[in-house]
Amino acid sequence: MRTNLITREGFTKLEQELDYLWREDRPEVTKKVTWAASLGDRSENADYQYNKKRLREIDRRVRFLRKRLEAVSVIDYSPQQDGKVFFGAWVEIENEAGEQKTFRIVGPDEIYGRNDYISIDSPMARALLSKQVDDDTIVTTPQGKKTWFINHIRYQD
Repeated sequence: MRTNLITREGFTKLEQELDYLWREDRPEVTKKVTWAASLGDRSENADYQYNKKRLREIDRRVRFLRKRLEAVSVIDYSPQQDGKVFFGAWVEIENEAGEQKTFRIVGPDEIYGRNDYISIDSPMARALLSKQVDDDTIVTTPQGKKTWFINHIRYQD
């Protein structure tokens, strides 16, 4: 199940992607399709076929983004969150072996291309929610259960 939460920054990035695709990328690809179609036989025209496929991909992504932007709820930072792990928190954790990790808990739409973000839907994020500094939590992973200790929580970059 996908949670419909997103940070303000994540929402802005999705809006920017939608704007870029609709106002810049799509018109450019449409011009290429029109030009390639004017050359005649479309069945053997690689420019036409490739750009037509690219246009379908853009349209599919635009439809997805429009629906997703309507469905998500933007969660802004609140001072009441300080001291506990909630959505949007940067969390530094450590296990018994001394291995440390630092990441931000965000919505599922924001994790792609970022190694320092985890989804609110992940087992790690679920286990950490509402915990405080110096708390420990047990996270069930494919390798078994692991205990992590919370060293630091912050909400600003």
